[in-house]
Amino acid sequence: MLGQMMNFPLTIGSLVDHAARYHTETEIVSVNTLGGTEVTTWWQVGSNAHRLGDALTKLGLDPQTRCATIAWNNRRHLEIYFGVSGSGFVCHTINPRLFPEQLAYIITHAEDRVLFIDKSFVPLVKAIRDQIPCVEHIVLMGAEDADAATMIDGLTFYDDLIATGAPDFDWPEFDENTASSLCYTSGTTGNPKGVLYSHRTTVLHALAANTPDCIGFSARDVVLPVVPMFHVNAWGTPYACAQVGARMVLPGPGLDGPSLVSLIDEHRVNIALGVPTIWQGLLAEAKKSGSKLASLTRTVVGGSACPPSMMATFRDDYDVEVIHAWGMTEMSPLGSSNQPLAKHSDLPIEEQHALRESQGRPPWGVDLKIVDPDGKELTRDGVAQGDLMVRGHWILDAYFQSTAAETLTEGWFHTGDVATLDADGYLSIKDRSKDIIKSGGEWISSVDLENIALAHPELADAAVIGARHEKWDERPVLIAVRAEGHAPSEETVLSIFEGKIARWQVPDRVVFTDVLPRNATGKVLKRNLRDTFGDVLID
Repeated sequence: MLGQMMNFPLTIGSLVDHAARYHTETEIVSVNTLGGTEVTTWWQVGSNAHRLGDALTKLGLDPQTRCATIAWNNRRHLEIYFGVSGSGFVCHTINPRLFPEQLAYIITHAEDRVLFIDKSFVPLVKAIRDQIPCVEHIVLMGAEDADAATMIDGLTFYDDLIATGAPDFDWPEFDENTASSLCYTSGTTGNPKGVLYSHRTTVLHALAANTPDCIGFSARDVVLPVVPMFHVNAWGTPYACAQVGARMVLPGPGLDGPSLVSLIDEHRVNIALGVPTIWQGLLAEAKKSGSKLASLTRTVVGGSACPPSMMATFRDDYDVEVIHAWGMTEMSPLGSSNQPLAKHSDLPIEEQHALRESQGRPPWGVDLKIVDPDGKELTRDGVAQGDLMVRGHWILDAYFQSTAAETLTEGWFHTGDVATLDADGYLSIKDRSKDIIKSGGEWISSVDLENIALAHPELADAAVIGARHEKWDERPVLIAVRAEGHAPSEETVLSIFEGKIARWQVPDRVVFTDVLPRNATGKVLKRNLRDTFGDVLID
């Protein structure tokens, strides 16, 4: 017997329609790529999304055609998110920080036929135009621009394009498992791989993100997604915000500390999302300018481990709660978020603070386990350390143009992380499996060492690698960037480890450098550091 309830497909178009209908006047603040700020509403975003869907349909595109974007966080990009997917096409967001060769590879591999670009990326697209013959329509995200038109033959303009569409265009009907959007991994080794999301997984992901134990956006929030919309769909924030009608502040290309502090204070942002390197600049500017970040109450930190010292600064100096989260492109990306349980309110305050430093618990919809090298599941005791595996409602089954058999192990996805899990499901990422240090048969977490080092007041940045050692196979070496105006010695830096970890885990050396190499999503390229400094203990 089947239940006798209405049944509507879970689709992305329904999200923006809800926001436009029930949060009509809620503002969307957008920093333009070329400067200036404009204010629109969810109603206007919804109307333009329908216009765009109609206009793309009139171009004669086949269902599931990939429509790519190379753009910053702004209101046109937001409209494209909903207009492309809502009308049955696939929204393919591309990271402009990748090498031109990688960009051309991704566009060709995805077989994109439409490419939306912000004006700042016109020279980039012009340089690779001959390498992407699959693209039939290049659309500048703005009004008509004569200068840009001279650089790319046949360039069309977003504002002209949507003017050909109707605001009352009806979304086509299709199965909720239809593909909705496409993101590629950062591709630090080999070619980037595509992850193809569906309408169903995206809506379920938004529902999970909006629960209080995850992020819990609401119509009372003013949300600043600093995480780019070209990176895992801004962690799903546009969809979750539409679902609840939250006010959004889209920062455009200005992700520096002064720009972000100004946006937070001017528009009374109360929740912001981004990676630790972005928050370093924000906190430095807040301290320099004297801003108290008075409106900010929560920040979601992901992408890489958040140093406990940064969490303490947010908490103690600005009264901001840090929600430590973890995920991957392959996971849409939400895998866990750190919120306490009721029983934790009885803990001493120091233990409550320490609890928030882990990556937190998985929401409903995600299942985690850790396994030994033979694939045997390990005990969830917070001590046993193993390879982290995941499955769930919004976890990939296979990479784009690949198969599940090539991707999964008995229905589970290998994350590439080494972690512990406790009885309550709290996840603590110890390292990437390729980065964890094995010294004399014992494991040393580079993440733990980095968190300690980053608390040093005279360091601006730090990373730990395993350097080759004639006796112990590997030993930790700290690669450090001095803070501006400071010149700490190796001994001064190493002193911060005293009493915090076992003496045998303390790095053997500190090597100072001007900057740490990072990939297109801001993660430190430890492979490059190992190539450069891997023999420092032997030489």
